Amino acid sequence: NLAARYANVAIDRSLYLASMALARQIKPSGPGLYIDLPKAAQDIIEADPDDRVYYMVSSPPGAFLIGNHQLQLPPPSVSPVFDKPYFYDAIVSQGNAKTPVRIAALYLARGEPDRRQVMLVQIAKSRVSREQLARSILIDTALPLTALILAMSLIVWAGIRAGLAPLARLRDAVGDRMPNDLTPIEIESAPAEVRALAMALNALLAAVNESVAGQRRFISDAAHQLRTPLAGLKSQTEIALKEASDPALRARLERVHESATRSAHLVNQLLTLARAEPESKAAMGRSRFDLAKVAQQLTAEAVPRALSLGIDLGVDLGVVDSGNGRETDEPAPVWVEGNLSLIREAVLNLVDNAIRYAGRGSDVTVSVLAEGATATVEVSDTGIGLPVAQHALVFERFYRASPEGSGCGLGLPIVKEIVERHGGSVTLGSVIPRGLKVRLRLPLAV
Repeated sequence: NLAARYANVAIDRSLYLASMALARQIKPSGPGLYIDLPKAAQDIIEADPDDRVYYMVSSPPGAFLIGNHQLQLPPPSVSPVFDKPYFYDAIVSQGNAKTPVRIAALYLARGEPDRRQVMLVQIAKSRVSREQLARSILIDTALPLTALILAMSLIVWAGIRAGLAPLARLRDAVGDRMPNDLTPIEIESAPAEVRALAMALNALLAAVNESVAGQRRFISDAAHQLRTPLAGLKSQTEIALKEASDPALRARLERVHESATRSAHLVNQLLTLARAEPESKAAMGRSRFDLAKVAQQLTAEAVPRALSLGIDLGVDLGVVDSGNGRETDEPAPVWVEGNLSLIREAVLNLVDNAIRYAGRGSDVTVSVLAEGATATVEVSDTGIGLPVAQHALVFERFYRASPEGSGCGLGLPIVKEIVERHGGSVTLGSVIPRGLKVRLRLPLAV
């Protein structure tokens, strides 16, 4: 590891200096070599038994002169290079004890070229000091390096966070919008770093808004254009039915009248949907009104139609205390704020759907109550009900739970559109033992 490598560098340096110092004590003496190593110096070298220093001088290399016999020679694969140390690890065996050591081997040549003598000076030191030094280096560097890495990580993280903050704000501004909110992003509040991106998004939103608005205008205009001829066709077939005596002709006229009625209902629903869109001027006007009274009026208007279909239509409203301990027939007011025309249309669609699909002999009940800060309109019936798997599907435009009937698949989508524009919600639930209930929730007026 890194600490051991740096420790080796320091130990190798000291071994090299020691081998050079020992080499200086070797002098030629006739045909041999003389080593001037005082006994005191030798005792100092071998003084510390825990961190012992070993040395050996051989000339020629391998022929022992002085020192410790236990030192291993350099590996045979190493080619001798004069005056350049070679460092390697080895084991010194002394009886049963084996000591790991670090050895510096230095090849030297002494004397005249024609009488040159080659010798090998080896200095070894147990690896105890090296391991201690490596641990010391590791301890001394680990904490500062860890702190530095943490500090750099925090700086980099803070820099990236600060750099991406404008994009995060733009992301939040776009992500918090409703899916059909195509109004431009405020360029003035957009950071300079993402202003060009915000301008490009605004250009895209404007193009999409223009395309969607064109489609809505087309649907609204087409519905308006179809409304009058369909009303005329419906009236003419009603007159013809009164005058027709031939059964076959009467059956054909009834089919034409049924188709005209269904088409007129579809056109009215399309117009209502166009008015419910947020861009529509009809959706702009808001006022404070009593939701309970609206539901009561709409239910009363629908009673004749319900009776003609064999349906028992009723309303369940809270009542007001007159102040003398007696209850009056007046419903308890449930005040909400919104577009009265659109809210009427939403409640009317719920009542109309219940009457249309509940079936003969069913009961339909319209309830209005205030729960906390929420106004709730619940229309329940004891009809055939609706499978739970279709509860979410019926809010999709033009989805029909059953091909039978005169519905066009826009009633509940219109209710959902209107209610969500007013900050509310609409949910479906099953009635035990059979039937369906639709619950419309709106915020109470402050």
